[in-house]
Amino acid sequence: MSSQIQFPKIIGHRGAKGCSPENTLASFKKAHELGAQWVELDVKETQDGVLIIMHDDDLDRTSNYKGKVAQTPWSIIKTLDAGSWYSKQFSEEKIPSLQEAVQLFESLNLGVNLEIKPCPNRETSTSILVADFIKNNWPKKLPPPLVSSFSMESLKIAKKQNPELIIGLLFENELPSNWKQIARELNASSINIDDKMANQKTIEDILKEGYQVLVYTVNSKERAEELFKLGVSSIFTDMP
Repeated sequence: MSSQIQFPKIIGHRGAKGCSPENTLASFKKAHELGAQWVELDVKETQDGVLIIMHDDDLDRTSNYKGKVAQTPWSIIKTLDAGSWYSKQFSEEKIPSLQEAVQLFESLNLGVNLEIKPCPNRETSTSILVADFIKNNWPKKLPPPLVSSFSMESLKIAKKQNPELIIGLLFENELPSNWKQIARELNASSINIDDKMANQKTIEDILKEGYQVLVYTVNSKERAEELFKLGVSSIFTDMP
């Protein structure tokens, strides 16, 4: 079960989101520079089926373009400025494809928590693309990625496509009543919960079932230490 992978205590959230533009190569380099051994990132699919690193369904917040990811081809997305919104010094930053990001991770020896973040109605296609990408293109020298999602449908599709995937279930606010059943069905390794729900009872309940607990997004050292004492394996932080 969850012993199949050893997670580091600190995972950089969208790279080092607190001091660089999230989900960019600059952000992943920064996380590495700050000592993170793993980073977390979000994967979506462009109009023409290219996997990119992007959190939102729209391009507006983190680029100089207005439009939906699912309606924009890679030929446009790859030209956008994805850094200036954060600060002028990052004006050269682009939205990376998953392929480009993975080349960087290989050179930096960075582990990855890959969150499938499908655009509306793209659960099936995005999940299959991610599962196939990991099967065919993941560098042998890197640990296999932890694949997580808030979409249980996406995780089921991905796991069916590639049964070797290591799965993390993502939950916000509270654990659903059927979480144990889902975790068993997907042979999950970890349950990734939001800091607001990370109390002693919830953490104990998860650990008792044999899953590792990962908590997002923790930006205080005191809170991180408190969580580690309660048995949490890893925290996601904007400031690795």
